[in-house]
Amino acid sequence: MIDEKVMVKVEALAGLRLTPEERERLRADLEKILAYFQKLGEVLTEGVPPFSPLPGVVNAFREDEPAPSLPQEEALRNAPEKEDGFFAVPPLFPS
Repeated sequence: MIDEKVMVKVEALAGLRLTPEERERLRADLEKILAYFQKLGEVLTEGVPPFSPLPGVVNAFREDEPAPSLPQEEALRNAPEKEDGFFAVPPLFPS
C-alpha cells in the first residue's frame, strides 16, 4: 500500500531522519491508519444529522480581553538562538 518512495517523501516533508527499522514501523502504522479511514468511508451515514456537541449553543468562546504578557527577556530566556531581541529560527524555505 505505502511503498518506499512514499515513505521517503513523508520522511522529507516531516523533516525526519529515520532508521530503516523506524521507517518500517512508521509505514506499518500509517497503513493501519489509512485502513481505518477506508473502513470509516464504508459507514452508511445517509440520514444521520451532523454532530452537534452542544445543541443550541452558537458561540461558546470567551471575550478577547488583553492581559499582561511575559517580559521580552523572560520569553527569550530559554531560546536556543536569539537575534536582536527576537527568536532566531532557520528559514522555512532556504534559497
